[in-house]
Amino acid sequence: MMPVVLASTSAVAYGISDYLGGVASRRARALRVVSISYPVSIGLVGIAAIIAGGSPTLAGLAWGLASGVASGIAVWSFYVALSRGPMSVISPITAVLAAAGPLAFGLAAGERPGGTALVGMAIALVATVLVSMEDEQGSSVAHGRLTRQLFVLSILSGLAFAAFFVLLAQVPEGQGLWPVGASRVGATVILLVAAVAARESFRFARRLIAVGVVIAVFDAVANGTFYFAAQAGMLSLVSVIAALYPAFTVALAVTHGGERLRIVQVVGLALAAVAISLLALA
Repeated sequence: MMPVVLASTSAVAYGISDYLGGVASRRARALRVVSISYPVSIGLVGIAAIIAGGSPTLAGLAWGLASGVASGIAVWSFYVALSRGPMSVISPITAVLAAAGPLAFGLAAGERPGGTALVGMAIALVATVLVSMEDEQGSSVAHGRLTRQLFVLSILSGLAFAAFFVLLAQVPEGQGLWPVGASRVGATVILLVAAVAARESFRFARRLIAVGVVIAVFDAVANGTFYFAAQAGMLSLVSVIAALYPAFTVALAVTHGGERLRIVQVVGLALAAVAISLLALA
C-alpha cells in the first residue's frame, strides 16, 4: 500500500509542477523557466538529504546522476518537439513510452505483480495516453505536422523519461536522498547547457522567480516520493502510477485554468481513478 501512496503522491506533484511550468511558459520560454526551477530543486533536495541522513555510496550517486542526465535529455527533447510539432500527437507518444518502458523493464527483471495489479497497470497505460491527448485549438502557436525529426525527438523523450525512472530505481537502499540530489544536478547541467546553447536570457522577473521556486518545490517532492516508492515497491507498479501525472495536470488546467476537457480526456481521467484504485488493492 505504501508504494502506491508514494507513487500517487509523486504523480500529483509531477502534475502540479507540469501545470505550473506550462503556465509560466506562456510568459517565458520553457528553458528559462527550468533555468530557475532546476537549480533551486538541487538546493531543496540537498537540505532534505541533510535532514534525512543516509550513507551515500559512489554507485548510488552514479545511478542518481545518470537518471538526472536522462531526465534532462527527456525534458529538453520534449520541449523542442512541442515547440515545433502537434502536441496532440507528441504528448501521447512520449507518455506511453515513459510508462511502458519501466513496466517492461520491471517485468523482464523478474517482478511478478498479481492479476489485479496487471489489470490496473494496463488500464493506467491507456489512461496515460488518453489524458495526454491535448487539443491544438486555441493555441497561439502554429504547430506543424509530425515530421520524421519530430517523431524521433518524441521517441527520444519518451525513452529518456523511461530511463530516468529505471535508473533512479537502481539506487541501493539506505542512501537517503543524496542520489536524488545527484539526479537533480545531472538534469540541471543538461538543461542549463541547452539554455546557453539556445542563447536564453538569464535575467528573470521577480514573478517568474517566485513561480520557479514553487515549481522546484513540487519537482523535489515528486522526485523524492518516486525514489522512495521505487525503493519500497516494484518498479513495474510504481512507474505506471507516477506516469499518470498528466491526469493531474489536466485536472488543474480545468479547475484553475478554465480549459475544457475533451471526451477522450474525461475517459482517461476516469480510467486513471480506476487504475489507482485497482493498484491500491493489489
